Order: sequence, then C-alpha cells, then structure tokens
Amino acid sequence: MLQQKIFDLINRDRKGMFASRVYDWYMLVMIIASIVPLMFIDDYPIFKVIEIVTVTAFIIDYILRWYTSDLQLRRGRISYLIYPFTPMAIIDLLSILPGLNLISPEFKLLRLTRLLKIVRLLKIVRYSDKLTIFLRVLSKEKEVLLSVLMLALLYIFITALIMFNAEPHINPLTGDETFHSFFDALYWATVTLTTVGYGDLCPVTDIGRIVSMLSSLFGVAIIALPSGVITASYLEELREYRRQRRKR
Repeated sequence: MLQQKIFDLINRDRKGMFASRVYDWYMLVMIIASIVPLMFIDDYPIFKVIEIVTVTAFIIDYILRWYTSDLQLRRGRISYLIYPFTPMAIIDLLSILPGLNLISPEFKLLRLTRLLKIVRLLKIVRYSDKLTIFLRVLSKEKEVLLSVLMLALLYIFITALIMFNAEPHINPLTGDETFHSFFDALYWATVTLTTVGYGDLCPVTDIGRIVSMLSSLFGVAIIALPSGVITASYLEELREYRRQRRKR
C-alpha cells in the first residue's frame, strides 16, 4: 500500500528502514541550510536558490505527512481535519510561510519572515532522538519543574519589590538613573537570580547590596533544584531508549 510505504519512509527510523534514515538526514540538511541566510546581513543570489530548494522540500514533507495523517493519528478520515492543528503541523506550516516572499515581495512584513525562519529549527525535534528523549523528560517531570518555576517567579517578584522600594531611583553619587521603573527591578532580580548580573543595574545602598548578595545565593539553590531531577529522569529515559534500540 502506497500510503503505508510513505508513512514508513517519512517517520523517523521507521522499522529500521535505511531509506527512512536517509530521509531524516536529508530533511536535517534542508533545515540547517534554510537558516544559513539568517547568519548574513547581505542578501546573496545563492540564498534565493537555497530558499526555493528548502521550501519545496518542506512543502512536499508537509503534504506527505498530511496524506498519511490517518495512519499517524488513527482517527479515520477525521484525521485529515485534525492534523493541520497538531503542534508539529503548525510548526511545519510556519516554516513554509517565509517562502511566500518567493511569490511576491509584498508578502514581506518588516522582518517577520526572517524571524519565522527561526521556527524551522523546531523541526529538528522530529528528527532527533536525543531531543525527543529530553522533551519526554520535561513532560514527565513537568509538575516538579512548574513548582520550581513558581518558586523562582515568586522570589524574583519579592526581591524586585524590595529593591525597587529600598533603592533610590537616582544614584546620589553620579546622578544617573538606577531603578527607574518596577520593570527595571524585575529585570535586575531575574539576572541576579540566575547569577549572571550584567552590571548595567546595580544597587548603591547597603540594604540593596545585602538583598543582591542573598539573591545570588538563593539563585544558585533554586536553579540547582531541578538539575538532579532532570538528570535522573534523563538517564532513565536513555536506558529505556537503548533497550528499545536493542530489541529492533
């Protein structure tokens, strides 16, 4: 059956098929090639050729996956209506949209089409086992990660509130603005929590400096909380993946 053969071909390493692995590598090359123009300011003629080739590959891939969506979703004919609204199908469609510039330059809205090309990197998830494993880990440990995220957001808000009210909005020594708005305080609290501290905003009072030191210390602890959980879960998923590979 033609539909089944296409489905086996375009799905990653389906049944250990050599042709399926070749197709995966081909699509990876197309994805990487499609974002090469984003690394340059000037628009060279070769970039138009690359866009034509890669967008054509993306369109064909999208059509083939839509054509075999009933085998993937297993919902009968209604699968053809559901598939365009699945997350990966939406990413595929957004990856194709920048190609509209090839039809007419009028489709170009500011730098939107260049930014949409970055979405093409998300397509790599479909062709990478390691990224798939990592996404499964995030899904499996989402409750723990959400708890840490809420704790971090709460701490950022509290330290930003303290800093915004403790620090003068004008540096008395230089006369420069410090925490001019609460957003400045949130920005400072975020980069301090992650122990980055760019130095563009810094406290000038003793209270502010104490809060800054505490924020850095707690930041290390909060960031370290999910690390052990993710590592243990990732190793477990990796062992399971290797067992499945050996069974093939």
